[in-house]
Amino acid sequence: MMLRHVWIIALKEWREIVRDPIYLALAFLIPAAMMFVLGNGLMLEVRHMPYGVWDMDNSAQSRDLTERFRHSRYFHHAGALHGYRQVEKALRRGDIRFALIIPPDFSERLARGRTATIQTLIDGQFTYHARVAKGYVSAIVAYYNLEQALRWAAVKEGRSPQALERLMMPVRLEVRYLYNQALRSEWSMAPGLVMLIMLVSPTLLTALGVVREKERGSIFNIQASTVSRAAFLLGKLLPYVLISLLNLVVLTLLALGYFGAPFKGSVVAYALASFIYIFAAGAIGLLVSVLVRSQAAAALITLLGTMIPGFMFSGLMMPISSMSPEAQVEAHVFPAMHFLEVVWGVYLKGYGLAELIRPVGLLVLYALVLMGLAWFTFHKRVKR
Repeated sequence: MMLRHVWIIALKEWREIVRDPIYLALAFLIPAAMMFVLGNGLMLEVRHMPYGVWDMDNSAQSRDLTERFRHSRYFHHAGALHGYRQVEKALRRGDIRFALIIPPDFSERLARGRTATIQTLIDGQFTYHARVAKGYVSAIVAYYNLEQALRWAAVKEGRSPQALERLMMPVRLEVRYLYNQALRSEWSMAPGLVMLIMLVSPTLLTALGVVREKERGSIFNIQASTVSRAAFLLGKLLPYVLISLLNLVVLTLLALGYFGAPFKGSVVAYALASFIYIFAAGAIGLLVSVLVRSQAAAALITLLGTMIPGFMFSGLMMPISSMSPEAQVEAHVFPAMHFLEVVWGVYLKGYGLAELIRPVGLLVLYALVLMGLAWFTFHKRVKR
């Protein structure tokens, strides 16, 4: 009997979704739109940063230095500058993100064996990009200094620069990147957005679906019927779980095809964990819908209650280990962090179900607890 009630309520809910074009668009188009917008906008990698050069020396040495920046994939040469006023104007308007200023006695001081000072003015509005730009500039200048020192020592000692380099740098650092060898931020960000959108969308859709019954007054039909609380909640949740599974397939194809993210792990583990995570997200929506009476309030609460934890306390924007102890506790309270471990594990690390037992088990616990809370707080009879 209960399964029949669940099926009837689920079928009724599906007809309500199909009947409303706006709600249908919200169900199927918004997740893909979020993937495109956030995926193209949340690129943490610094590439093609525009810069300008004010070369007052205009010598072979100064041109040799500036060519190092011109050939870097991290920078984009926006043009030559002339005078502090033009430099300041370009930085103020945002035409460039940093300016490289070479003094008129640059080559002369190098020829005399003296220190030549160059200046770089960096736009500090974007602190992360400013620090990265400083690191890149410092690395290029440091390598230029090393080459100059090797040339001078080679002439002085009568030895080859390669031999002197081995003598001056006996320890050579070899860096190898794991899991994201190309260091492409979209390889990490696109799977992470699957986690975020699959938290926001099912929660929002489920919350609005139940609250809509309250606003229209049709909830009284359920309250007057013999349908149990569990059957009603499961029936309302089932269509949105199925919709979210379809959206998951679309988002996964976008992550793999459009953003080029690799998929190295188990499809079965990914599908199982995603189903449990979507079910838990829908249970959050059920819980919210029980507590509020208007769709506006439900939308506001679900967006704030999912977007903020999904961004800030999942590890998507910063590692959990870098957070304060209080923030780490908050991160473990939300299921987003555990599903992000699953997503990054199967996409980038080649994880199977054996490596994901702990996060998948925690997601199951979240789903059961949230569904239990929704069942406990939902009452068929209106309390007076």
